[in-house]
Amino acid sequence: MGEIRGIRRYGTGFAPLDEALSRAVVDISSRPFCVTDLGLKREKIGDLSTEMIPHVLHSFAIAAEITLHVDVLRGENDHHRAESAFKALALAIRQAIERTGGTEVPSTKGVL
Repeated sequence: MGEIRGIRRYGTGFAPLDEALSRAVVDISSRPFCVTDLGLKREKIGDLSTEMIPHVLHSFAIAAEITLHVDVLRGENDHHRAESAFKALALAIRQAIERTGGTEVPSTKGVL
């Protein structure tokens, strides 16, 4: 991502898709961790194994060195649940990397 100075650091996103609603919360922290609760019931969505979806989210959090929480709050259709989760993640990331106009590292320690 480059320079971490002058970003919001934290981001939250909520995204609906029809009956599904997801929430994602991101901390650009250099402390990789991921918690997901997607509630997927089917084995596959099309040709995609649903067990790969939380794996992708975990892998992303580790590689990006972020703390990530993604929860599907409601929904019946697994495709809608998964898609709303990724949309919520995109919104949370957009908010977390938003420039504040400052030059400070967004940490009380002065380092991330």
